[in-house]
Amino acid sequence: MSTPVWINRALLDEVSRAAREDPRRRRNRNFHADEASPCNRLLNAIEPDSYIRPHCHANATKDESILCVRGKLGAIFFDRDGTITETATLKAGGDTIGVDIAHGTFHSLVALEPGTVFFEAKAGPYEALTEDEVGSWAPAEGEPAAAAYRRALATRFD
Repeated sequence: MSTPVWINRALLDEVSRAAREDPRRRRNRNFHADEASPCNRLLNAIEPDSYIRPHCHANATKDESILCVRGKLGAIFFDRDGTITETATLKAGGDTIGVDIAHGTFHSLVALEPGTVFFEAKAGPYEALTEDEVGSWAPAEGEPAAAAYRRALATRFD
């Protein structure tokens, strides 16, 4: 029998520290056993200078739920052409702490505070994004334009 994994301040600090040290400025802490698990459950620590390219999960089983457990996130939703259709601020302990995102919905997140951590759950197994699931209208991670695009998204929450 395995012991429980406590989701506490120490674990949030640990995953946040790893995110600060990661070149991508974010880090996952998976609770599922492996990529083949039928349910993916994880913490995502993200720093304000990390870029998550807008994407969707096309598979009808890949709705995802996100709960902000520390800090503050900007959630951005797009139509298929890249026009922003909706935004919301998710804040741990705030009026809105999370969102359930239907498959096929283009979205991105920006950390609005250092040390932000969110919990994510969606059906497994893990599937890498396909070309059709990334916003072709947004720069790819690592491209020179990505940082400016992320900053432009974040300004919607000032």
